[in-house]
Amino acid sequence: MLLLLLEGLAHAEEEMASGFTLAEIWAHSGFIARAVIITLLMMFLATLVVMVERLIAFRRARGQSIRLRNEIIGPLQQGDAAGALRIAQDEQFKAGYLTSLLRAGLAELEGGVDQFSLANAKRAVEKAHGEELAKLQRGMTILATTGSTAPFVGLFGTTFGVINAFQGMAEAGSGLASISAGISEALITTGVGIGVAVVGVWLFNYFNYRIAKVSDELNSSEAEIVQWAAKLNQTSLRGAAK
Repeated sequence: MLLLLLEGLAHAEEEMASGFTLAEIWAHSGFIARAVIITLLMMFLATLVVMVERLIAFRRARGQSIRLRNEIIGPLQQGDAAGALRIAQDEQFKAGYLTSLLRAGLAELEGGVDQFSLANAKRAVEKAHGEELAKLQRGMTILATTGSTAPFVGLFGTTFGVINAFQGMAEAGSGLASISAGISEALITTGVGIGVAVVGVWLFNYFNYRIAKVSDELNSSEAEIVQWAAKLNQTSLRGAAK
C-alpha cells in the first residue's frame, strides 16, 4: 500500500513538473491571460515612473524651500517686503513649495501694508497653498488606481485561467498534467496582480504622508506670513499716529 502511494506521488510530481516554469506558463497562457499580465506590467512600470518622479520632485522642492527660508529671513526681519519678494522671485527657488506661497503674499504687500493689502495677501496665500498641494499630488491618481484595481485585473486573468484548466481536463481527461497549464496561468495572474497592488498602496501611503507633512509646513508658513504682515501693519499705524 505504501509503495503504491509513493508511486502515485512520484507520478504526480512528474505531471506537475511540466508547465510550471515561467516560459512554459507564458507559452500555455491564452490571449486574455497574456493581455492581463502585460496590463499589470504596464501598471507596475507607471507606478515606478511616478515613484521616481515624485521622489525627485519632493527632494528638489524641500531643498529649495529650505534655502529660500534661510535667505529670506533677513529681509523679513527688517520689514522689507520688496527685498524679500526679489529673493523669492529668484529662479533658483522656483521648485520650492514655499516659493509660490511667499511670492503670492509678498506681491500684495510690496507697495505697502494696510488693511486692504493684508486681506489681499491672506487670500493670495490661501490660493497659493491650495495650488501647491495640487502640484504635490500629481501622479497620486495613478498610484491609487493601481493599488485598488490591480488585484481585480489579476483576478480577471485568474477566471480565464480556471476556465482553461477545466477545458484541459475535458479534452485530456483527469490528471494534473491536463490542468497544470490552466492552474499555472490562473495563479500567475493573481500573484502579479497582488504584487503590483501592494507596491501601489505602499507608495500611495508614503507619498500621502509626505504631502501631509508639507501641508503642515505650508499651514505654519501661511500663518507666519499673515502674522508678520499684521505686525508690519500695526507698526506703520503706530508710526502714522505719532
